[in-house]
Amino acid sequence: MTSSRALPVLTILAAAAIVPAAGLALAGRHMVMFAPIVHVLVVGAAGALAAVAAVGLSVMAARLNDGRAVLLGFAFSAMALMLVIHALATPGALVGDNGLVQVAGALNLPVGGGILALSALPALRRPRAADRLLRVQLAALTAMAAAGALALVDPAIVPALPGAGSTGASVVFAVAAIALGLLAWRAGRTFVLTRRAPDLVVTVGVVWLIGAQYGLLHYGMMDAAWWLAHGFEVAGIGCIGIPAALDLRHGVASRPLVGDLRATDLVANEEAFLGGRVRSLMLRLAEKDASTAGHTRRVATLAVRIGERLGLPETRLRRLALGGLLHDMGKLTIDDAILNKPGKLTDAEFAAIKTHPVAGRELLAELGGFPEIVLALVESHHERLDGRGYPHGRRAGELELEVRILTVADVYDALTADRVYRKAWRVERALRLLHDECDAAFDAECVAALREVVAPAQPVAGWYARIGAVVESAVDPPMRLAS
Repeated sequence: MTSSRALPVLTILAAAAIVPAAGLALAGRHMVMFAPIVHVLVVGAAGALAAVAAVGLSVMAARLNDGRAVLLGFAFSAMALMLVIHALATPGALVGDNGLVQVAGALNLPVGGGILALSALPALRRPRAADRLLRVQLAALTAMAAAGALALVDPAIVPALPGAGSTGASVVFAVAAIALGLLAWRAGRTFVLTRRAPDLVVTVGVVWLIGAQYGLLHYGMMDAAWWLAHGFEVAGIGCIGIPAALDLRHGVASRPLVGDLRATDLVANEEAFLGGRVRSLMLRLAEKDASTAGHTRRVATLAVRIGERLGLPETRLRRLALGGLLHDMGKLTIDDAILNKPGKLTDAEFAAIKTHPVAGRELLAELGGFPEIVLALVESHHERLDGRGYPHGRRAGELELEVRILTVADVYDALTADRVYRKAWRVERALRLLHDECDAAFDAECVAALREVVAPAQPVAGWYARIGAVVESAVDPPMRLAS
């Protein structure tokens, strides 16, 4: 990830860390004394919260048959069980002095964070992985419960490791911080892409768990910071578990945790944020021109993927997704007979088609609330670098990178999709046309990025491919790119 894309994520993580860092520093080693029952209740609350999240996540994971979702339930189940054991082992409550309370408290977050970190593995999307993981989860939780019960019966068998502030405690913290840090990075990057409040809440929650782990390992029961760390632990688990459960309720594994937000997700998120009026216009356009609904989403997704290849930061990718979704909105003003004509357009009909970019910009400007670059994408997606495009004949120096990207994505999809006036071109032929027009009509870097996205193994067209192009041209009707 480039520095321009990493900086917003790092800023969010640093801001989220201010609260636990300041809180633990201020609380420090100020001596406090609470009755053992207070610890039981505080930790029990965290365990109950984790247990509720675990049950909900596991049930929905089984329905989705998604291994990543199963791991989310597994992580919260493990944390819930260890928190319960930690609470029950409170010295002076049910048992006397023991090492179990320290072990369960120290390993709770590293174990949960490690399991959550595994949720990004692509192989876990497979249904078989979900089935196997459910069995592993049941076996692991049974073994943990049995070991915890045995240790509660005879607390002396568990040494008090790691000691507060010891080298061992620092090692355990480092392991936990790495696993949780990976989760925080995923969640922060997802928020920068989506701007969803729940994704920000998850990011903050993971960072707070890192702070909680530090406090639990480096302070003792008589220190105010140790008790404050429990508060951050409860809050962090809630910040992660509740949004994750809500995501699963809508049929998707938690995006900020699994970290696999792709171009299709980004486009879907931008579409979800469109107001009711814009969405109704998109539905009208889909009814008016059956091929347009799929075309706009494909173009938006492809443009975002090209932008990712070119290293665009998240904010610009979101604008590109929105412009892609709306770029053909001006077709609402074009007569149906022209849009759906199966044959070659007359000069007058093509002139009518060429009005749709300006009409689209005017329509969105009237609705209001759209950034200038989105309006430019709608108005300029048929411009060409050499000035042969329309509606204004703008040249390379006047066309933003986002416009160049969208132009390439739009033409490629127009060529490789079936239209009423012709059959879809093969990928090789479409790429060949774009390649041949590089630096004249299309930006060479954008075309190269497109090739990497759609056909990374495709060689540059040779003499044999050009012969095929001549044959295809002989049987295809004239090309129409007023998509």
